[in-house]
Amino acid sequence: MKNDLSSRALPRDAQALGYEGRAHRDDHAKLKLWLRLLACTTQIEGEIRRRLRARFDITLARFDYMAQLHRRRDGLKMGDLSRYLMVSGGNVTGLTDDLERDGLVAREGSPGDRRAWIVRLTPRGRRSFESMASEHEQWVLELFAGLDDAGVMQLHTRLGELRAQPGRSGRESLEEEGS
Repeated sequence: MKNDLSSRALPRDAQALGYEGRAHRDDHAKLKLWLRLLACTTQIEGEIRRRLRARFDITLARFDYMAQLHRRRDGLKMGDLSRYLMVSGGNVTGLTDDLERDGLVAREGSPGDRRAWIVRLTPRGRRSFESMASEHEQWVLELFAGLDDAGVMQLHTRLGELRAQPGRSGRESLEEEGS
């Protein structure tokens, strides 16, 4: 028999939840969980993107880039930045060019490797990021306000268990790239 979601009886709230909420009760629970996680991530990320653009006229990619540099006052090699952000070197170069042009980052040669560049936030970039990060934190708190503290801790713990499973976290592939 054809497994057609459109021919099944759907829960009353399925339309509000979107396609991932339309999974049939006989579908694998782990598949439904994956779809729910993906939908939640997409929805929250979309809202954060919208707010960053509206409030600061910045993309999420630039915000994430600046967050990595904010954590490391001494800066990062562009290759390391690329690995941490999980994007290509070309993407990092483009972001660096744009942020350098805006006076938010500075690039200098690496003393130990003439082929590498180290990127740091400028004082202006640090102030700018700290202002954005403060609002970003409030947005995240607002978006998760419907969950009580115990539920947040339980979800965090369980997702940590999932992430720690060998072969599922992506950690191994990142470590291999670094060697």
